[in-house]
Amino acid sequence: MASTNTPLLEVRDLVKIYKDGPSLRALDGVSFAVQRGELVAVMGPSGCGKTTLLNILGALDQPTSGSVHVGGQDLGKVGNLDRFRAQTVGFVFQLHNLIPTLTAVENVEVPMRSLPLSSGERTERARELLEWVGLTHRTDHFPAQLSAGERQRVAVARALSNRPELILADEPTGNLDSESGDNLIDLLRELNAEHGVTMLLVTHDRHVARAMHRVLTMQDGRLLSDHRVEDPLTEDLRELAWSHLGECLLAEDIVSLRSLPFVRDGKLTEEGRHLARILEQLRVAGSLED
Repeated sequence: MASTNTPLLEVRDLVKIYKDGPSLRALDGVSFAVQRGELVAVMGPSGCGKTTLLNILGALDQPTSGSVHVGGQDLGKVGNLDRFRAQTVGFVFQLHNLIPTLTAVENVEVPMRSLPLSSGERTERARELLEWVGLTHRTDHFPAQLSAGERQRVAVARALSNRPELILADEPTGNLDSESGDNLIDLLRELNAEHGVTMLLVTHDRHVARAMHRVLTMQDGRLLSDHRVEDPLTEDLRELAWSHLGECLLAEDIVSLRSLPFVRDGKLTEEGRHLARILEQLRVAGSLED
């Protein structure tokens, strides 16, 4: 058994190159670790490698080079990846992927069919999980009878069914309205606080990312920054630091800033320089560059 001081997830110099057609380096030397009980968001523009990373962490794809350790296991040396996925990792996708002909409780039972449990034991645990996610009154409903938010809650319960060490979520709020998305994130935070659930979540939504403990930002297959979420005002400034306006302030781009109150007599005002210094400090604090 791995030491509790050992990171649950360790990613070391991960590279993924797709060679179908022109060579594409989807991941380029990605390294980071996730401790047990952490909630980590991965952000970045489309095509930056987020989903590729998630697929490799869940043993749905293999890296070109580098290594991934989950719960002390080197995925490159795991003989039965199907068993690993069933017992170690839970998945939550943007499209819930529920089986339409099964009820909510039956959907949650599906991953447990690979375990040495009786039918009654599976059903009991599935009902317990649906109670955790607030769907006691929906256990015998089919997916078509559930709202989008309820279907995603069933997907979360299903992901937890085999007591996985790690939950991987790919845009879990992407198909939800803002209220349902907020409710789902509140649920994930509650599961983390009460049951120690560890999660790595890919999202485009900064509101979702700011509800996590850490945010990894990717660009062109590389990790650009890794920072712990702080108070809302600091997070607003951090977002500004990586925005186009922030770039212009840091570069003292007088031409681009000339219509804003940061420029006077052809140069940055004292307020503009002060803000630029704050933004630079935040960029340096979260930067992964040497």
